[in-house]
Amino acid sequence: VQLQASGGGLVQAGGSLRLSCAASGRTFSTYAWFRQAPGKEREFVVGFRWSGSTTRYADSVKGRFTISRDRANNGVFLQMNSLKPEDTAVYYCAADDRSLIFSSMTRDNGYAYWGQGTLVTVSS
Repeated sequence: VQLQASGGGLVQAGGSLRLSCAASGRTFSTYAWFRQAPGKEREFVVGFRWSGSTTRYADSVKGRFTISRDRANNGVFLQMNSLKPEDTAVYYCAADDRSLIFSSMTRDNGYAYWGQGTLVTVSS
């Protein structure tokens, strides 16, 4: 099973990008996006249950980012609007077969599957 992240690029502040996370062969119960900025630790962005019952956003992206299903590719999209220079990072998609509870979604060690990362650069 593989996760393939794509859609990163260079965008000006205030702009938008849509990231994709495609899974080969099947869907997972929980998907997430994490990001890692240069010189910083990886941080949680959003977690999402495929059932739609639970979604959790980091406070830093709430109201600007939206996660949704990509049924055609067994994955998820991350629509990122009103981008800021501090959103610059490598974005990683992650997934797990378990339906993670709200409080567990932020922990990167809770996800068994990871994509390779896609770079998002927001210029000021």
